[in-house]
Amino acid sequence: MSHKVKVAVLGASGYSGIELLRLLLRHPHAELVAVTSRTLAGKALSAEFPRFRHVGVADSLTFSNPDAQALKDSGAEIAFLALPHGVSVEYAKPLLELGLKVIDLSADFRLRSAALYKEFYTHEHASPELLNEAVYALPEIRAEEIKKARLIACPG
Repeated sequence: MSHKVKVAVLGASGYSGIELLRLLLRHPHAELVAVTSRTLAGKALSAEFPRFRHVGVADSLTFSNPDAQALKDSGAEIAFLALPHGVSVEYAKPLLELGLKVIDLSADFRLRSAALYKEFYTHEHASPELLNEAVYALPEIRAEEIKKARLIACPG
């Protein structure tokens, strides 16, 4: 049996998070160990989203508030950020500092330039030092970089 990567999804109750759960709960190489939602913290995943009842580990998961240390303590190796742009950046740095790989679904790390980010999103980037580290997730072009990256920025 191959190793299953332990994953957490921050923002698991939004549209992107739900679609990600649908994929991860059935993925043969992923084990979902934590789901976060500020609005659903304390509620059972399968009770809030009945379509996930009896799918993978969904029946045993409860939404929690997003907390980097708690996600690390869950055993997660990878944290997917299914959060709005401007919010993902708040969680990326603490998760990276704790040794998790971060895959961001928002726009927070898609641009390498802090000035260009400000031009498009009308506010300063909260962690400009991470912009050059993020690998834009185009596997057809950057497969080797993606494998080694700590921070992956997904296309929109």
